[in-house]
Amino acid sequence: MIPLSAYRTGATPRRTLALLSLLSACLMLLTACGPTGGTSTADGGAKPDSGASAGGETEAAEVTPYDVTPLLKPGKKYLGAALTGVPKSLKPLTKYTDTIGKQPNVLEYYSAWGDGFDTSGVRRVYNAGALPFMAWEPFKPSLASIASGKTDTYLKTFAKNVAALNLPIAISFGHEMNGDWYAWGRTKTTASDFVKAWRHIHDVFEETGATNVIWVWTPNVINPAPNVKLKSYYPGDAYVDWAGMIGYYTLTGAKTFDTLYGPTMRQMRTFTKKPFFISETASQAGERRRADINDLFDGVTANKDVVGFVWFNIPKRADWRIEISPLALAEYKKRAANSRFGFDIRKQ
Repeated sequence: MIPLSAYRTGATPRRTLALLSLLSACLMLLTACGPTGGTSTADGGAKPDSGASAGGETEAAEVTPYDVTPLLKPGKKYLGAALTGVPKSLKPLTKYTDTIGKQPNVLEYYSAWGDGFDTSGVRRVYNAGALPFMAWEPFKPSLASIASGKTDTYLKTFAKNVAALNLPIAISFGHEMNGDWYAWGRTKTTASDFVKAWRHIHDVFEETGATNVIWVWTPNVINPAPNVKLKSYYPGDAYVDWAGMIGYYTLTGAKTFDTLYGPTMRQMRTFTKKPFFISETASQAGERRRADINDLFDGVTANKDVVGFVWFNIPKRADWRIEISPLALAEYKKRAANSRFGFDIRKQ
């Protein structure tokens, strides 16, 4: 039997699978509403809905699954940001947009395994013309437990909510798995368990009809652990849409786009041709910050297979916020103003 994941490579099977699942869900909902699906009359009988047929049967409205294919390789680059308070509120987005002179069109946020799906927040981000990007963090339980299906009640509910919203969302599960600083990192679990967990999550989403997801596989750049081979953590092209990377310009680290991202990109290209997406980056405040910003924009512009980046504008271990450095901010505003960066995802 052809696995469900095999249908991820083409837009048509993906939409067809989702359509069947959503229609099935609609029919289940109609059945749950009673024989006629209507509202009650004063005498306790059922009043047919306006869409009911003469025989009292209600036809399910056809729902077209959201096709994320046009968002995978857009004509322009994504200009993203991670902002405290988003997506529960877009007030931070308004402030940040005023600061950099352009609204980001990817908004990354973080959700722990076990948290519910933020339907309202994701809709809020999409209605602003931006792509919601959720970094799903499996602090507990173990990846082996997730892979074995022990948390499937939670997972299936989450996936159904994603499917029901039927708007595009990017999801990265267990980011920086090749590092040793997270509970799901290389010293706490195995690459095999990571791959099994990823594939299981992906398959549950597909079976539920949640094909409105851009799956972003996101290791840390390999510089801190060059001997850890990324291929062993890769779930396979049928399970991934973007090959993500997390890498920051630090005062003592790599100074150029090629030295920061190049080794990781070249290693990834030995096993996948998926588009690159820089899932988190920023430059540490200091004398190099303006140069780092120019280098980042130059590198993303020059590499056709890098579809964009997310600026981590949150204080964490260092203050990465662009607004704390006036000269660097002026440079960022100038580079972000380029028409190559940013677009309304609703118009793709």
